[in-house]
Amino acid sequence: MLVWQTEIAIRAAFKAVADNKQVAILVPTTILALQHYNTFKDRLKDFPCNIDYINRFKSAAKQKETLKKLEEGKMDIVIGTHRLLGKDVVFKDLGLMVIDEEQKFGVAARKS
Repeated sequence: MLVWQTEIAIRAAFKAVADNKQVAILVPTTILALQHYNTFKDRLKDFPCNIDYINRFKSAAKQKETLKKLEEGKMDIVIGTHRLLGKDVVFKDLGLMVIDEEQKFGVAARKS
């Protein structure tokens, strides 16, 4: 079952990607990052949209590969935890950031 907030996030992300912008989905837990990744992949499977995730379950090499694609503009949507706020995370053209469960993040993280 898809909750309405997730549906809105998917549609907003799709619109941003259609406008040639990248999207970051910031979530509070590792498990939620993987769940959202699977949901986004399923919902957008029929569209030319590159989606990936970053969490602690991915190896450092795989995370580095994802970050490289993100910086080169070859990744449209990235889903992850606070790891997405790291200084080594560089977007080519970020157009939308969706924060899921904003109250779980500190004020400093929201302002960065």
